[in-house]
Amino acid sequence: MATEALRLEGIDTYYGDSHVLHGLGFTLQAGRLLGLLGRNGAGKTTCMSTIMGFLKPRNGQVALFGEPVAGLMPETIARKGICLVPQGRRVFRSLTVEENLMVAGLPAKNGGGRPWNLDRVFELFPRLKERHAQVAGSLSGGEQQMLAIGRALMGNPRVLLMDEPSEGLAPQIVTEVGRTIAQLKAEGLSIVLVEQNIKLTLNLADDIVIINTGRVAFSGRADEVQIDSPIVAQHLGVF
Repeated sequence: MATEALRLEGIDTYYGDSHVLHGLGFTLQAGRLLGLLGRNGAGKTTCMSTIMGFLKPRNGQVALFGEPVAGLMPETIARKGICLVPQGRRVFRSLTVEENLMVAGLPAKNGGGRPWNLDRVFELFPRLKERHAQVAGSLSGGEQQMLAIGRALMGNPRVLLMDEPSEGLAPQIVTEVGRTIAQLKAEGLSIVLVEQNIKLTLNLADDIVIINTGRVAFSGRADEVQIDSPIVAQHLGVF
C-alpha cells in the first residue's frame, strides 16, 4: 500500500475576512510528484503558505506522513521535514552562495536516505560551487533559482514544495530546472510542484490537482490530462 507523504483535508484559509481556500484537500503519495495547477489567484500560493505554516487554516488538517502539522510554526514544520522553494526565489541577496546554503541546513530525518549537505548541493549544481563565495544578489536569475532549490534541499526535506520554479527564466534554464526536478523525483523525493508552465508540469508530474477559486476542480493521474483537454481549457484558460 502506498504511503501518504502529505495529506490536506478540508482546508479553509483566509486572508483577513477574505475566504481563499474552501475545503481544499488532496494527497501526495511518497516518492511521487504532484503538479498543482490553477489560474493566477486560484489559491496555489495560499495553499503552499498554509502547508508551510505561514498561514494558519481556520478548519482542516495537514498531515506529514500521518503526523498533524497544521497550525505549527513554520520553523517547526521545516524541522519535521517540509521545505519550500518560494515563488520569486527570495535568496538572501547580501549573503554569499555558501552562506545562503549553510543558514538553511538541518539534519537528515530518519530514513531520509543520503543526506543533503554542501558537497551534495554543489554536486547537483556545479555552477553554485564555482560561485560559492559570490554574493547571491549578483547571480543571474537561473543561478538564484538553483540556489533557492539548493537552500531548500539543505533542510533535508521529506516533502519538497516548489512554488513557480520556472517563473521569469529563459527557456534553456527552464529545461535545466526541469531536469533537476526530474532527478530529485527519480531519487524518491516527494514533491508538490506549483507551476504556470503546464507543459513542464505535465511532463514531470505523476498526479495533477487543478484548483479554481480555492476549490479542487480536478484530481487525477497526469496521464489523464492533455494540454488541449477541455478540463485544462476550462480551469486554466488554455485554448
